[in-house]
Amino acid sequence: MSITIIAVGKMKEKPYRQMADEYLKRLSRYGKVEEIELPDLPEPANSSPAIEAQIREKEGDAILSRIRPSDYVIAMTIPGRQWDSPGLSRHVDDLMTRGQSNLVFLIGGSLGLSDKVIARADEEMSMSKMTFPHQLARVMLLEQLYRAMKIRSGERYHK
Repeated sequence: MSITIIAVGKMKEKPYRQMADEYLKRLSRYGKVEEIELPDLPEPANSSPAIEAQIREKEGDAILSRIRPSDYVIAMTIPGRQWDSPGLSRHVDDLMTRGQSNLVFLIGGSLGLSDKVIARADEEMSMSKMTFPHQLARVMLLEQLYRAMKIRSGERYHK
């Protein structure tokens, strides 16, 4: 099993980086885990929708260049499907049973993911209808993946 998280933007704040590193370490017991940080492009003040679309497209092209044809891609979006922890664990198990051993999760920049990236995704997943800072969303995703792996392995987890 292989899990890759491709995220636009760096983890700049130390507490988030420490939490992410801890979950990456914990997840490594269950298979290969990789985190790819792509640069977020500067957004000019008072940018127009056309400029924002250009930024999303450029960030999207960088994301797409890191995805292999065999990857099962899950785009993190607000309208995506929401799972509880046991449901996510069953879903990951089902994907792996069907031979989807390379899972790639995508977290866009502050402007979101481009239409091309969402079109490439095999599914969309949401952490919540609420919006979270990207650094926190990444830590939350890592924690939920760790929890899913523990459940999948029959290990105890905290509810």
